[in-house]
Amino acid sequence: MGPQGLLPLLLMLLDCWASVSAQTRATPPVTTEGLNSTQAARTTPRPALSLRPPGTPKASVPSSGPRPTPVTDVAALCVCDLTPAQCDVNCCCDPDCSSMDFSVFSACSVPIVMGDSQFCSQKAAIYSLNFTANPPQRVFKLVNRINPSIFCIHITNYKPALSFINPEVPDENNFDKLMKKSDGFALSSESEISFATQSDIPATAKYKNSLCFSTSKDAAECLSHASGDTEWIGWYGARLQTSDSFLRFPSPLMSSLCTDDNPAAFLVNQAVKCTRRINLEQCEEIEALGMAYYSSPKILRVPGLRTKAEIPITVQSVLIQSLNKTLTRLEDSLVLNQTLVEAGDVKICTNVVLEVKYSLTYTEAGEIAQAGLALLLGTVSGPVVPLEQKFEIHFIQQNTKPVPLSGNPGYVVGLPLAAGFQPQKGSGIIQTTNRFGQLTILRSTAEQDCLAVEGIRTPVLFGYDMQSGCKLRLPKAITCQLAVQKVKSLLKGQGFPDYVAPFGNSQAQDVLDWVPVHFITQASHMKDSCQLPVALVIEVKWTKYGSLLNPQAKIVNVTASLLSSSFPETNSGNERTVLISTAVAFVDASAPAEAGFRAQPTIDARLPFDFFFPFV
Repeated sequence: MGPQGLLPLLLMLLDCWASVSAQTRATPPVTTEGLNSTQAARTTPRPALSLRPPGTPKASVPSSGPRPTPVTDVAALCVCDLTPAQCDVNCCCDPDCSSMDFSVFSACSVPIVMGDSQFCSQKAAIYSLNFTANPPQRVFKLVNRINPSIFCIHITNYKPALSFINPEVPDENNFDKLMKKSDGFALSSESEISFATQSDIPATAKYKNSLCFSTSKDAAECLSHASGDTEWIGWYGARLQTSDSFLRFPSPLMSSLCTDDNPAAFLVNQAVKCTRRINLEQCEEIEALGMAYYSSPKILRVPGLRTKAEIPITVQSVLIQSLNKTLTRLEDSLVLNQTLVEAGDVKICTNVVLEVKYSLTYTEAGEIAQAGLALLLGTVSGPVVPLEQKFEIHFIQQNTKPVPLSGNPGYVVGLPLAAGFQPQKGSGIIQTTNRFGQLTILRSTAEQDCLAVEGIRTPVLFGYDMQSGCKLRLPKAITCQLAVQKVKSLLKGQGFPDYVAPFGNSQAQDVLDWVPVHFITQASHMKDSCQLPVALVIEVKWTKYGSLLNPQAKIVNVTASLLSSSFPETNSGNERTVLISTAVAFVDASAPAEAGFRAQPTIDARLPFDFFFPFV
């Protein structure tokens, strides 16, 4: 090894030696006010700053290195010093108090003064009185306190966080400057997006529902390095990339005006409205008003792959709205451009995009499989400027069927009630796949024959009071017990439910939330005769739940009453006719609304109010 190879080695050894060298530093002394002297405490070693030769790169500061100088000096801080140039009673840290004043104190009102209690280690000024001395004396100690909590701040490397700063209030003069400084409002144009090359993207690239939030302009910043290989993972809320930039989803920003640089987010369903201030004579030059602006982009199947992985946007439907609000559906999906038409003194712009609805299908692996687009085009005249546009985007997983609901969350009038039964205690609610057959009643027909309509039922629809019936002809030879079984099967049907869902979107596993069906049997006063069921009356009590502005229908009680009468006797002939009926009644059990004001919220904080400073 020559002299040239020894020089870097010597420099490295010198740097290592300097980083572990220590210099002594004296801990502030413990002082006793009065007729005593100052006593020095023991010294503790402190690591020195590492030395490095000129021209070598600066090494990263370790976590155990020197910390920034605190802004607050606890030895000079006194929170009980309320009067200037005067000694406050029992204020042991008051610099205006003399030894004679300390001798008449009864106690220290503030025994300890310290800075931020969230640090793992910090300075603390401790004040006490020594009553054994004559006269009594004040004792002052400056010590290092250790925070026993595992959630503590070990080191602060952001010095502005040690003090409060006055935020810059936006106004008409500095608004543009603040918008450029903060990139969290919207992600901007194509030039700020970097794509990886084909060889840099691994085969496992995908959009994935992963919690990796980022406002960075670098799309490759959310890489996930797994053990053994590298996988580029998209994240929930990641912008959908296209062949040239990203899929734009106009949205209102600071006001109701549309911002075209807002990206569509993966797996985030959105529906927004915004307005545009347009000049009618320049409508042909505004790209956001044209159909091609929304149908021409090609979405990347996986992030970063631009070749053989582009999904075109298919125009599924186009509706034309005239000035009198009539709608016409176009048979073909040709791209129509906005056109300025002059009719005398009146100028109108036709084929202007009013509504945009994206429907994106994704696979279980997190890849975009299909993209659909539905548009509403209209005609804009002078009086309707500014223009309001609506934008929607929905994500649907491939090879899955949406579960139909009767409301979300409250029931919708006209939709069937969700019901089921619990086979055993502790299990979930079992429901039939046919939601129109979960809670049913008899279905009336023109023949009025119960045996002819056996098995034909009609669903119980929320909010609809219904009544149905039929005639049952019983032969003379049939016994009462057989007739009772037959009539009960006709009234209740097959698999009468035990529970009814309180809301239209109630989950079957939440058994405790479901409303049990109270079954009541009412018989006639004649106890000796056989009782034959003749009617089933279902009473559903519901209430308005939630806000007065948007109340939701909630079922609170369901009662099924089985009415019986004595078994009819045959007077003449060989048959007996019994009238069978079913009825459903919905009762609004909502309490009347009372005017009032919501109480002021109270904060039950267990953490210090500045626990999350400076982040919140």
